[in-house]
Amino acid sequence: MQAIHTKRLLLRDFGENDWQAVHDYASDPKVVRYMDWGPNSEEETRGFVHRALATQKERPRRNYTLGIVLRAKNRLIGGCGIHVSNPNNREGWIGYCLNRHFWEKEYATETANALIDFGFKNLDMHRIFATCDTANTASAHVLEKSGMKREGHIREHKWTKAGWRNSFLYSILEQEWKPPRHQRQVCSSSGRR
Repeated sequence: MQAIHTKRLLLRDFGENDWQAVHDYASDPKVVRYMDWGPNSEEETRGFVHRALATQKERPRRNYTLGIVLRAKNRLIGGCGIHVSNPNNREGWIGYCLNRHFWEKEYATETANALIDFGFKNLDMHRIFATCDTANTASAHVLEKSGMKREGHIREHKWTKAGWRNSFLYSILEQEWKPPRHQRQVCSSSGRR
């Protein structure tokens, strides 16, 4: 796929050599606090990158697991993804994870906006959703800033290292999406159904 360009970021397919930059954030307990994985060992991080590489060969491609690259420094600072979970109903979900040295700079919001835009424009989605731990107020704020609406509170739906997790469910519909004016993207149309 062609990379997604935003004002400051490049969302692109992972490469095999990205594993060390991935491991910088995937092995950090503060970064993965609300995730159902991690902190990763080197072997687990390499396994993740290999799985991401495998999804690049899917036809039709339904899983876009991408690296978040800070364009000004050409530095991988996180990972994100958009996944077509229900192609018949044109539905999918997004997620993101950033190295904590790049938190509080609006990179997560920029990433979420880019994924949503790609999902509607290139993957022909009708509904895009996301979940976040109810204690993860920063992620909830990102989803709300991206125009998603909180649909509900899902009780104990996911097992994590800390036990059962409660989540907030957010979504946005195709007709509700208004990309930010400053957003500029170059997306491949190869993923379109």
